[in-house]
Formats: sequence, structure tokens, C-alpha cells
Amino acid sequence: MSFQRARTEEQREIRRRAILDMASAMLDEMPVAAVTLNELSRRVGLAKPNVLRYFESREAVLLELLDRFLREWLAELADELAADVDESRPMAERATAVAGILSRSLSSRAVLCDLFGAQGGVLEHNVSVEVVARYKRASLDRLTTMTALIRKYLPELGENATLFSLQTMVMAGALSAYSTPPPSLQAAYQAEPDLARFHLELKDSLELALTATLLGVLPRP
Repeated sequence: MSFQRARTEEQREIRRRAILDMASAMLDEMPVAAVTLNELSRRVGLAKPNVLRYFESREAVLLELLDRFLREWLAELADELAADVDESRPMAERATAVAGILSRSLSSRAVLCDLFGAQGGVLEHNVSVEVVARYKRASLDRLTTMTALIRKYLPELGENATLFSLQTMVMAGALSAYSTPPPSLQAAYQAEPDLARFHLELKDSLELALTATLLGVLPRP
């Protein structure tokens, strides 16, 4: 990929989208931790200083991608919940159905879960106050959207729907780290099968955690 010098706002926006799209393609090949600004610059056909004209750091690129993927997921989640949750069913059945849909939906989005896992400890570092505040404002909008979706099918949650929505994202990120072990750990698991109990399947472990959380905070009949 090669670019002429960006002279207009439209050209600059095209350049920004190209950088984000290339970073997204890289995440299909490698974990978040392996994405570097040097490699992103090489693949997108720009010198590193030129990439930094559009994004102040690698973390700024990945935070913007996280928001993009989160918006896309929430749009699809709305359809998944509408198709598979019967609002007339008893509360416990609806809670179990919601937990199952969330775990199935998130486990099919490995990149989103990897970004969730890196968010607090990595991505929100090495960015300016302006960038992280802009990301957090967008995150509040996404959290509001998810809370409304959850409350539609589990109105009994009340204000706890916001906390549950946030915990869902945090748990998806934390558990994804245990579901995709690096090659050295995979070899250790194969050599010593007893060690493999530390390897968690994301869908099953997330469904168990979300079901337990929901049934624990919902009011008793």
C-alpha cells in the first residue's frame, strides 16, 4: 500500500481508516501483544512518524479498534437476544438464556475478548488524557447500550444491569487469556496433562461465570 501526501481532511480520514483497517487485519493473524507500531507502519506503507501524525501511539490505534469492534458486537447482540430470549419465560430461564447467548457471542469474537483483556493493563497506558477521555466517553455510550439490552430481557436486574454489563466485558477479557495459551504453554500441557486443568474453554467458563453472577444478583422469587 502506498499513499500520496494527505492534503485534505477527506484524505486524512482515508489515511486514518487505512491504518485502522490494517491493524484490524493484523489482529486476525496475531494477538494484541504482538502488534507493534513498526510492523503496522511497514504494512500500511507509511513511515512510523507519519503514522504518529494520525495516532499518538500503538495503544491509541487499538483503543479505537476496540470501540469499533464493541459497537459492531452490540449491534449483533441485539439481534441474537431478540431471536433467542423469550420474554414471557420465568426469570431464571431468561437469565440462563442471556448468559448462554453472551458467552456464545463473545467466544466467537476472539479479537474483541483479547482487546478487553488488554484494555486496563496495557491499552489505557501510553495515551494522552485527551485520547483516553475520548475513549472512555465512547465506552460510556456502549455501556449504556448494553445495559439497555440486558434490562430489556432481565428488568429484574434494575441498576445491577450496568454493573453486570461491565463485568461481562471484564470477565470475557480475563478468561480469554486462559483459553489461548502460548505455544510454550501448550507444549507443557501436552507433556504434563495434569497441567491442562489451567486451560479454560472460553465459552463454557464464561457461561458458567455469567450464569452464576446473574442468578446470584437477581431477586429471589
